[in-house]
Amino acid sequence: MQHMKQMFEGFIFDLDGTLVSSSLDFTALKASINCPLDEDILAFMEQLSGPQRHQAEQIVVAAELDDAQQCTTLHGTLALLDFLLLQQVPMAIVTRNSQLAAQCKIEQTQLPIELVLTRGDGPAKPNPSSLTHISHTWGIAPDKLAYIGDHLYDVQAANRAGMQSVLLTFGQKKPYEAQAAYCFTDPMHMLKSMPLLPLCA
Repeated sequence: MQHMKQMFEGFIFDLDGTLVSSSLDFTALKASINCPLDEDILAFMEQLSGPQRHQAEQIVVAAELDDAQQCTTLHGTLALLDFLLLQQVPMAIVTRNSQLAAQCKIEQTQLPIELVLTRGDGPAKPNPSSLTHISHTWGIAPDKLAYIGDHLYDVQAANRAGMQSVLLTFGQKKPYEAQAAYCFTDPMHMLKSMPLLPLCA
């Protein structure tokens, strides 16, 4: 089993498909706003005109909120976050979700993370701006931080920010695994790989 060589000074997480479940059907969602299947849905919405963009955003946010009401934590999520809390390691979330949907998911699953940046706070992943912002806010060098996600965009954002990229695969072989610094099955697998440290006083 792959093991982390060090305990990072901070951990930033993706939300959907990393800490909590998501049942969003992006094929149907793209069709509902006439977004081509091979285009990024957020990039597509950004180039729409005012009224069209507003309507598309309403459709997407409604789908996200419906998904949020049904979400659950993934295997090992709360155990991993509790471990990091005990170590007093700073944690944050960077997600492509809307602010409303992200907050709903966090409240629904009682995730103990207060610092949350959504697509309303800056350019969406794979743009690394939100990750870099958190690094500056914490005063921690990017290479001392890990960003954990389940998608290519997460790996790309982490690498572009100069952070350690951690990919969760959930048992599915992903063609971009080699681009990540670490690969684990799920949050529990990641927890078991981490160095055991004495608890902070």
